[in-house]
Amino acid sequence: MSLIWATRGRTWGFRFLRDGGFRDPLRAYDEAFSAVGDEPEIWRRVADKGALRFPDPLGRKDRAGRVIPHEFVFLGPLADEVDSVDDARQLVWPQVADVFARVWELPEPPSAER
Repeated sequence: MSLIWATRGRTWGFRFLRDGGFRDPLRAYDEAFSAVGDEPEIWRRVADKGALRFPDPLGRKDRAGRVIPHEFVFLGPLADEVDSVDDARQLVWPQVADVFARVWELPEPPSAER
């Protein structure tokens, strides 16, 4: 699955946990999330990308008490498979839930995976 994943942990700030194969995923991330606003749940398609945001399904919060958001950029054909936040969440969350369970309490974020 080709995607970019940005989130934060209990003690570490917003980071990319998957980079979608980009050396610098920020550009693709910015393109997908431009003009999205700060709504807690969104699904938006932009050209060949899809932007997805949803709060942590288990309600995990950082040390400041904020619910952890998960933001994904679906790349290429993967974006064509999705029509809603619920569709996207059901597609991506099972593939990253265990990863996040292992890293969210780490004192430092892990390196981004390709």
